[in-house]
Amino acid sequence: MEMGIKVGDLMTRNFIYVTPETDLKECAKTMVKKRVGSVIIKDGHKLKGILTEKDIIWAVVKKSKEDLKNILAKDLMKRKVITIKPGDDIANAMQKFKKKKIRRLPVVENGKLIGMLTLKDVLKIDPGLFQLIVETMKIKEETSKLNRSSISAPRKQGICEECGEFDILYHDDAQWLCDTCYNKR
Repeated sequence: MEMGIKVGDLMTRNFIYVTPETDLKECAKTMVKKRVGSVIIKDGHKLKGILTEKDIIWAVVKKSKEDLKNILAKDLMKRKVITIKPGDDIANAMQKFKKKKIRRLPVVENGKLIGMLTLKDVLKIDPGLFQLIVETMKIKEETSKLNRSSISAPRKQGICEECGEFDILYHDDAQWLCDTCYNKR
């Protein structure tokens, strides 16, 4: 489902980045100073990786204080970064956020890093957009659930008369029941 809003319209063009040779302490300082949860690792215009607050916390817990000065961004960064194109629709970005369980998408065009899209960027423009996409995904899931159903009884959406859950209901004699309650009988 296309929303008509392109990634290039919402992305941050002045994203925070460091080089692969930047030490972990400097990366953390940059993140704190700029109030961001991640830094892009780039070499020239080429995306090399991403370093998140989670990666830094992991290193702090696993390594000694002296070791942190010796760890470089390239040693800890995630190299397999999921990206998106500026011409892609926001709905596509939201699907990537949900499917891959991420909050940040570097924007790449012709192999060149040009911006960063975060879940926060999408929510700033229209908080309702997130809810709309969540609802759309739920509808798709419910439709596929209906198509997979082997129960041939009449059905509708509503509140189960036995357990009180809102779900797809099946008519059983004089009651409307959810899938779980219907199959218990």
